[in-house]
Amino acid sequence: MSIEIHSSYSGFTSTMFDRGKYVIVIIILIFNNGEAVFRNFETFKTVINVGAVFPPNTVTEVAFGSALARASMESERYHYVLKAVYAPHGDSFAASKAACELISQGVIAIFGPTDPISASAVEARCRSAGIPHIQANWRPPPVRGLERPSPPGINLYPEAVALSKAIAIFIKDSDWTTYTLLYDDDQGLIRLQEILKHADSEVKWLVRKLAPGEDNRTLLKTLKATGETRVILDCPAHRVLDYLRQAREVNFFEDYMSYILTSLDAHTLDLEELRYGLSNVTCLRIFDYSDARTKSYLADWKVRVTPDIKIPVQPQQITVETALASDAARLITDAVESAPEEFKIEAKPIECGSEDKWEIGEDFLNHILTNPIVGITNTITVDNTTGDRTKFNVEILELSNSGFASIAQWNSDTNFVYFRTDSESKERLAEKWQNKTFKVVSRIGAPYLVERTPPPGETYTGNDRYEGYSKDLIHEILKESLKLNYEIEIVPGNGYGSYNKDTKSWDGLIGQLLERKADLAICDLTITYERRSYVDFTTPFMTLGISILYSKPIPPDPELFSFLKPFSVDVWIYMGAAYLLVSLLLHILARLAPNDWENPHPCDKSPEELENIWHIKNSCWLTMGSIMTQGSDILPKGYSTRWVCGMWWFFALIMCSSYTANLAAFLTNAAMDDSIKNVEDLASQTKVKYGTLFGGSTYSFFKRSNVTTYRKMWGTMESARPSVFVKNNDEGVERVLKSRRGYAYFMESTAIEYQLERHCELMQIGDPLDSKGYGIAMPFFSSYRGAVDNAVLKLAESGKLVEIKNRWWKLPPEEACVTEKKADTGMSPLGVDNVGGVFVVLGIGCGIAAAMGIFEFLYHVREVAIEQKMTQSEAFWAELKFALSFWETEKPVKHSRPSSSASESNPVSRASSVLRSAADLFHVDLFKNHS
Repeated sequence: MSIEIHSSYSGFTSTMFDRGKYVIVIIILIFNNGEAVFRNFETFKTVINVGAVFPPNTVTEVAFGSALARASMESERYHYVLKAVYAPHGDSFAASKAACELISQGVIAIFGPTDPISASAVEARCRSAGIPHIQANWRPPPVRGLERPSPPGINLYPEAVALSKAIAIFIKDSDWTTYTLLYDDDQGLIRLQEILKHADSEVKWLVRKLAPGEDNRTLLKTLKATGETRVILDCPAHRVLDYLRQAREVNFFEDYMSYILTSLDAHTLDLEELRYGLSNVTCLRIFDYSDARTKSYLADWKVRVTPDIKIPVQPQQITVETALASDAARLITDAVESAPEEFKIEAKPIECGSEDKWEIGEDFLNHILTNPIVGITNTITVDNTTGDRTKFNVEILELSNSGFASIAQWNSDTNFVYFRTDSESKERLAEKWQNKTFKVVSRIGAPYLVERTPPPGETYTGNDRYEGYSKDLIHEILKESLKLNYEIEIVPGNGYGSYNKDTKSWDGLIGQLLERKADLAICDLTITYERRSYVDFTTPFMTLGISILYSKPIPPDPELFSFLKPFSVDVWIYMGAAYLLVSLLLHILARLAPNDWENPHPCDKSPEELENIWHIKNSCWLTMGSIMTQGSDILPKGYSTRWVCGMWWFFALIMCSSYTANLAAFLTNAAMDDSIKNVEDLASQTKVKYGTLFGGSTYSFFKRSNVTTYRKMWGTMESARPSVFVKNNDEGVERVLKSRRGYAYFMESTAIEYQLERHCELMQIGDPLDSKGYGIAMPFFSSYRGAVDNAVLKLAESGKLVEIKNRWWKLPPEEACVTEKKADTGMSPLGVDNVGGVFVVLGIGCGIAAAMGIFEFLYHVREVAIEQKMTQSEAFWAELKFALSFWETEKPVKHSRPSSSASESNPVSRASSVLRSAADLFHVDLFKNHS
């Protein structure tokens, strides 16, 4: 079936009023029969038949015919007639038959059909007849090593390799290191293969096939479970929405997802229901539908509207097929118009199967190949060897709340040029997040997050149920800095997250992120290599290292005679024995040494007797004064005795110096236990057990360490029974407190700092074993990663992070542990408990001296009574009276003897005399009235 479309149809008159060059024709039409005159005018033009194969009732036919009509209007020499033959889509036999029909009618070129298989059949017919064939559909790149047919067919659709390269470069610029490719037909698989050829070798990708028109949610759920967030979707435009709906139903269309739609018609879709989703949807287009040229062509199409054909209402509804059909007609007509004068274009009817060819067909084809034009899809340049369109622009569009917006443009000469600035990107993100409530997952553990206890009769809901460092930090980031809503959830099991090699899955916080049940994870979550391989982290908000938590030494009970500790009991016994032996030796040597016998009366030059003062009492006094570093007022004169004294002084010097040095150390360091100073000391002993949190970052540090000391400690911890690993830090701290220095716990320095503020009996041992940080975790490629990271940096620079930390780490001064400051000498002051024994010795010594004085006094009283023939009572009172008369400095040799009667009859007078002496001592005049 064929149909001729002439430019002299009645509707054409309405378009001529816009053409200034046809003023004369308009005047003639006013004064004469318009249609008849117009037909007479057209008879002066050469008729050019242009063939096309279309499916019935398509906009493609309207666009192609409208372009020919416009060219006829603008041409002064030619009148272009469309010879259209209809063939069902995908029916290559019907298409081949239609091509033969057009060739037999005498056409200068054939356009179509629009499916690749039928187009190949038509191209073969045209090549055999020598007629140019133009198509506008994707065709795969030629097989390597296979010679291309000649002459080539012209294809206005962007060349497959160049288009795939543009998509691959955009993926690389977007920093995609892993993605999934979804397709639903064989051509899609070929297109995706071309994309992978341009991918870097380290990029990880997965290819899966969708079933058109069927339920693909099971496949999409499987992909979601793998944690994939980047998808390249290759399918016809009319199936895109169905696939995206299914993805949304299985939560595979969340804000962390990014989709690239390879169909060049994706921009024509009405994605109103998906606009307010948070996924990044990106598509491609090869022409600007806001261009004035495009709008002008659309206006022409609307004039030719019929009830069976639905013409696009808006320019953005124009498909690539329609636009390329219009450009194909323009390519043919421009080639005819630009042909040289000597190049006479006359079509020749040819029957299929004959050996006839259009003589100028190949020359005309070469002319088309070398004659670029500007159409709806911009400049069209065709390779004269392959017939492929290699020069074209690809515009990248991103779906937003207001529809698709252009963010970049690519061509083979300039590569990508990005239009969106950083501020626009931030506005776009803010637009996406404005209706989102971020799910923040955390774990219970002071001081990061604890449950609040409501007052009686009240109940806390939502985020008010919790308080702590993590709550304040995420509030500052999301609510105060980014103006976003959030909801805190507690991770099941309260775990940080560990990898199970058997199930090949994560639990805890990391598992929640990988399963897309949370947007952010915040707590004392250490940034490790293993975790960083599965989730993303912000800049650390807190730096720390692994250290040792241990109990302080239990101070010993004060000892009264602790000053004796510098020397052992044996040394004290030996010193006492040495003192006695040296004193005895000095006494003996002094009696033997002639120089120690002296004249008792220096005035007597010839004494009859010599005196030796070195009796045992003075000998002991000399040695005692020396050992006490006080010296003596008497010294020996003999060589042997002086030598003995010198050796004894040397011995006293060494012993006194040693005692002084050791006494300070023993008394000030009595409460200090330096048996474990660092991790090496802990590793080299077996008495104190040590462990860490099971499955945490510290656990992984020892498990994976290659340092000999740490590997040895890991082996010790792993083999310990009962287990030295704990379920949480609180359990570890409790175990340290109850073990009485039998257990040490490895934990982060910040956690130790928090515990030391609240438990005065704990201490930190050694320097940190490593350096790491706490970060906020999120799924890979999260669009909000940069905003959250910048907020953390801003808080760090403003000092807000330190303020929040102090709020939860520091206690009020009245509740915090007081750290005793040591003196500048580094020694603690001694208390009464430490040196009380010295006072006891002094008191006992003074008591013994008083007893000896009393004994000596009574012994002297006995001697006085005998010598002066007095009663012991009289002698006692006489000696006591004189002893209490402190103003008396001279003592009479004999006491005046009182009368016996007076003394016997008046004992009161003796007492009065004693009291008078005491009163005189204190200058109290007790007896002035009793003279």
